[in-house]
Amino acid sequence: MRITGGCHCENILYEAEADETGVGICHCTDCQKLSAAAYRIVIPANEKNFILLRNKPKIYIKKSNNGNPRVQAFCAKCGSHIYATSTEETDNRTFNIRLGTVDNNRGLIPQKQIWCRSAQAWTFNLNNIPKIEKQT
Repeated sequence: MRITGGCHCENILYEAEADETGVGICHCTDCQKLSAAAYRIVIPANEKNFILLRNKPKIYIKKSNNGNPRVQAFCAKCGSHIYATSTEETDNRTFNIRLGTVDNNRGLIPQKQIWCRSAQAWTFNLNNIPKIEKQT
């Protein structure tokens, strides 16, 4: 499916052909720190199908929880994380695009969860937490 998106300050804009069946939640401790939340949600796209429309993200590389180096791409102005990928430059390299940066993400439903052993226990029972429709 075709998606568009960008960072919070709109310094970085992109479009991509992404795989809506691959939307997933990651509970690893890296994603918890990077998102400042209990988990992160991503949608995968092949690097060849990811097009930057405005500006390039800043990049850094860090070993992930499984020991493999991961490229983290983010906006240098607002700090929004755009995607993560492997350091290997192959024809099939996947960009895991941060779902919160996708413009029309309401219909993109997670199909899997990974690194569940690192999950915050309460994330599996959100139905018991009171809901408020919007902040006043």
